[in-house]
Amino acid sequence: MSSNSPNLKDYSLASLRDRFSEEGIPAYRANQVMAWLYQRDVDDLDLMTDLSVELRAALAERYETRAVEVAQADQSSDGTRKLALTTHEGHRIEAVIIPEARRNTLCISTQVGCPLACDFCATGTMGLTRNLTTAEIVDQVCRAKGCLDEEDGVISNVVFMGMGEPLLNLAAVKEAIAIMTDPRGMALAPRRITVSTAGVVPRIPELIEIGPINLAVSLHATTNEVRDVLVPINRKFPLEVLLETLRKDPNVNKKRPVFFEYTLLEGMNDSLEDADRLPDLVRGIPCKINLIPANPHPGSRYRAPEQDVMDRFAARVHEHGMRVTLRRSRGADIAAACGQLANA
Repeated sequence: MSSNSPNLKDYSLASLRDRFSEEGIPAYRANQVMAWLYQRDVDDLDLMTDLSVELRAALAERYETRAVEVAQADQSSDGTRKLALTTHEGHRIEAVIIPEARRNTLCISTQVGCPLACDFCATGTMGLTRNLTTAEIVDQVCRAKGCLDEEDGVISNVVFMGMGEPLLNLAAVKEAIAIMTDPRGMALAPRRITVSTAGVVPRIPELIEIGPINLAVSLHATTNEVRDVLVPINRKFPLEVLLETLRKDPNVNKKRPVFFEYTLLEGMNDSLEDADRLPDLVRGIPCKINLIPANPHPGSRYRAPEQDVMDRFAARVHEHGMRVTLRRSRGADIAAACGQLANA
């Protein structure tokens, strides 16, 4: 069997049942395979003992069950872990496990590199090699689970905020989410999944129609002039187009607010004038604003503002009646923080 063989993790339950039926395999066998892969964390077909020996052999001949392998694992002083993962042909991607008091959040990638070239993001300097397959997306969760000990707990939240623009690989992302949220798959509640986009406007409605997952939008500026530099896709879908799309979408409401991500860059977007414009800009969109200190990486011309500047910015936004959080960076000492993923 070659690495070009289909992977069982490329298919949601519905898709795998259909595929098995086409191959003359009873559809219910897909339920059993899914349970082994995602509930028992077993991807050795020989160990799937409620399948017949003949079926196990046939599946092993036709299908792969692993899509990425851990090449390196680093741990930050704050407990954050960065996993460098390799695909079958040797491409490297990164995923990050962020431990918190009552949960472990896994940040996963959707592309090898990224084509959007956001000016402050290390991944954007890589360009795009290719989209990841559904199996390569899902297997990041499987490999991360294997890196956790019993005392570490489980992967409770998944954020599509790693390498790549998820909405430019939407078909694979949707299938991966179907696997993650299926009770016979990973059984994650949709509200524990967040997908981030830099603003691929035409695909936003299709994404949030999936179900009650969370949408995060990388805003990072309060004017088109600045956002054109920081997030070049803004030249194609400017702020007014992006925000009006969100304002009109019936799936954006108080129960499903948008999470606006705003990276604070010293001297670029951190003024009190920006803090005053930001609430007016998003007015009418149920939302929360997450302020993120810029994280340095080799070659970057940006750095985070001083703490008092960030505190004043957050306070001013809050004074306008907005829900706002100033995040602390996690994993910066191992290049695992927001904007640092570049196989470093």
